[in-house]
Amino acid sequence: MKKIVFLDEYSMAGRDMSSITSQGEYVAYEFTRKEEVVERLKDADIAITNKIVIDGEAMRQLPRLKLICIAATGMNNVDLNAAAELGIEVRNAVGYSTTSVAETTLASALALARNIVYFDEYFHDGRYAAANRPFCFDRMTFEIRGKKWGIVGLGNIGREVARLASAFGCEVSYFSTSGAKREEEYPAVELEQLLKESDIVSVHSPLNERTRGLIGAEQLAMMKPSAFIINVARGGIIDEAALAEALDKGTIAAAALDVFSTEPLASSPLYDIKDKYRLLASPHNAWAAAEAIDRLIGCIAENIRVWMAKQ
Repeated sequence: MKKIVFLDEYSMAGRDMSSITSQGEYVAYEFTRKEEVVERLKDADIAITNKIVIDGEAMRQLPRLKLICIAATGMNNVDLNAAAELGIEVRNAVGYSTTSVAETTLASALALARNIVYFDEYFHDGRYAAANRPFCFDRMTFEIRGKKWGIVGLGNIGREVARLASAFGCEVSYFSTSGAKREEEYPAVELEQLLKESDIVSVHSPLNERTRGLIGAEQLAMMKPSAFIINVARGGIIDEAALAEALDKGTIAAAALDVFSTEPLASSPLYDIKDKYRLLASPHNAWAAAEAIDRLIGCIAENIRVWMAKQ
């Protein structure tokens, strides 16, 4: 019987893991520190990791390890070159979170446009009960219908966001971070044009040499002062210090972030924005709707089944 070890099972949010646990001797750890990786995987045939790093140094101390299942799409937490050298297969999961992330993107745009957070607090902190009039216009709200929506990275998630934004009556264009030329139903434009023309910009590209620091102070200055920017892709694509300054100066109207340069984010100018309602932030959970986690577990289980069948 093969031994399966999950290094950070907390990332599955307590969902049903039976499709994985039934395939071997299963051991799970809520979370694993770097110095614990080798000890916890020393008898494992199969490792599962969401964000815990498995580097080449660790792999070389794990002669029994033959399969690494990444409980995510991004593979930057595993040394792929070392794995190939040592004959360890690495499998990720693709497509499980497309709907969840796309819906979060739309929800973020709507929340910013309608100032949902502010008015929810206005109700719950007693200001509404104490008011002498039925309406509150402390902050203006806007429709997204008819707005120009620019998408940075038209992959599976970006394409689904484009579909949803179009259904809401937005005019969609996109910038290809890879430079690939494809036939799409939405016009491709250069980044500068997209930033200058869009009312809403959402980022859906991987973090790589092309995209690291892609949007900094210079790029934010190109945007309309009424525009929103949303990043549900990877931290490091938008310069956080530059974004905080742009929000404080009114260079742009608002932003929504689900990803950060370091996670969890410790000290950052994002925590000190003068008007907190200009920034909608969440702890990297855009991907994590219950249905998406269930699909992810299914992907991991299938990756293990396929590997087992070859043994």
